[in-house]
Amino acid sequence: MKLLGCVGVAALALATVPAGADVKAGVEAWGRGDYAKAVAEWRAPAARGDADAQFNLGQAYKLGRGVPADQAQATDWFRKAAAQGHEQAIDNYGLALFQDGRKAEALPWLEKSVARDEKRTELVLGTMLFNGDGISRDWTRAYALVTRSSQQGLPQGSQTLAQMDRYIPEGQRREGIAMAQQIEARGRAAQVAAATPMPARATTVTSATPRPTPSPAPAPSPALPARGVATTPVPASTVPAAGYPVATAVTPPRAPRPAATPVKVADAPRATAAATGGKWRIQLGAFRDAGNARALWSRVGARTGGTADYVQAGGLTRLQATGFASKAAAQSACAKAGGGCVVVAP
Repeated sequence: MKLLGCVGVAALALATVPAGADVKAGVEAWGRGDYAKAVAEWRAPAARGDADAQFNLGQAYKLGRGVPADQAQATDWFRKAAAQGHEQAIDNYGLALFQDGRKAEALPWLEKSVARDEKRTELVLGTMLFNGDGISRDWTRAYALVTRSSQQGLPQGSQTLAQMDRYIPEGQRREGIAMAQQIEARGRAAQVAAATPMPARATTVTSATPRPTPSPAPAPSPALPARGVATTPVPASTVPAAGYPVATAVTPPRAPRPAATPVKVADAPRATAAATGGKWRIQLGAFRDAGNARALWSRVGARTGGTADYVQAGGLTRLQATGFASKAAAQSACAKAGGGCVVVAP
């Protein structure tokens, strides 16, 4: 898979900043839709090294609110904030570098972000690991990271996981699922350990900050408890919060399949499972959200001894396990999964 960013240096004139410039006051102005005032409030604190103000200026330049859109300046402000450990800036800076093709520079920032179980960068780094793109190929870790991205509700994560199912052997997928469970457990433990009272007023903004409109802002995507500012779901063609479009593709391995044009995630054909010993199968459930099907497989799939197949029919994703030699073997697998499934004859 591949992803896409930029870098630039902005000259800031402190003389133009009104007296009493304040980061939180800028956030309040941003929330009212007064983006020019917000930017004016942030310039002086950003120049003094305030990481929140630097991140917020990066968002303003990225989105073109209060200032002309300038991806180079956006990336440079994210860089300054990321260097001080600002978590959202680290996420955005890593994505921006990757988008700009600067993969070696992006890698350490992506790793920092992934260490916090961040779903967007998990998708990026996972696809890099699958393709061996700027990093040594590691299909087990790739599957684990993209599984976490999918489990946290990122549509591209579910689509990419379906692509990976076509190429990654079952054993490595199982190891990846187990690794994903460890990542989730570590993330939850870190959240508990780092829990602190919420500040009285926010000091950072995201692309999800509402514009001045009578319509309420959409609720955040259901996932793990929020680790920072809230994000709002956007169309599947873009990544939430950062505003960076992601053109991703899983490159088929050279063997056993011949080299071919990379499969674009947007096409998202269903994963065709290879039979492991028979044509009998079991159906574990049917879901309108493919991510829910994958979440169920991550919990019970390994117990069945079968191979996952995500069958698209009538707007639903039917989760099935395949490869059973007989009806009795399928019934046994169903029991191991906890019951409640249906045996499907060849």
